[in-house]
Amino acid sequence: MERVQFTAMIDGSPDDYRLLEEMEQQHVEGLPERILSALTSLENGIGGYQVTRLEHSLQTASRAEDDGADIEWVVAALIHDLGDDLAPLNHAQFAAAVIRPYVRAEVTWAVEHHGLFQRFYYAHHLGQDRNGRALYQDHPYYDACVNFCERWDQASFDPSYPTRPLNHFAPKVLEVFSRPPFDAGPVADLDSKPVC
Repeated sequence: MERVQFTAMIDGSPDDYRLLEEMEQQHVEGLPERILSALTSLENGIGGYQVTRLEHSLQTASRAEDDGADIEWVVAALIHDLGDDLAPLNHAQFAAAVIRPYVRAEVTWAVEHHGLFQRFYYAHHLGQDRNGRALYQDHPYYDACVNFCERWDQASFDPSYPTRPLNHFAPKVLEVFSRPPFDAGPVADLDSKPVC
């Protein structure tokens, strides 16, 4: 493998940085496959539920698709818990950081805040405040996140739901994560209706 000549970035040459830019682009092009692999690893994640974390993710995406959601919402539903293993205390922000360059702001915001909004369904059982989401009630994407959680996320722990396999969603993951990052073009072409 080719390598740069420097040992400190300040000493790098134009050739060094052209080489690194080319390698980084190749690495970015492999992102969809790495995301699918990371999703597969959720099969062995947090236990205790009636479905695995992978099955939960697949079911959340299946519900979004069954609701007629656009590709950005479906992929967001699929990857929303991607951070469960590596960032268990801020998994929502982890997933939002992954998807942010490829989808519209509304979708990113819902993924980033779904952890807080999900607390509505269980925090009171633990003697905690279930209404933390009220801090955002005036935010323009508040309803989108409420609907994401209500219709897809909190309902997706049902082993009898007709959940599609990961290979069904792989083309959607490839399409979204192969977009030019931070490019408004693909987003502007999508139907921007809110969730539900």
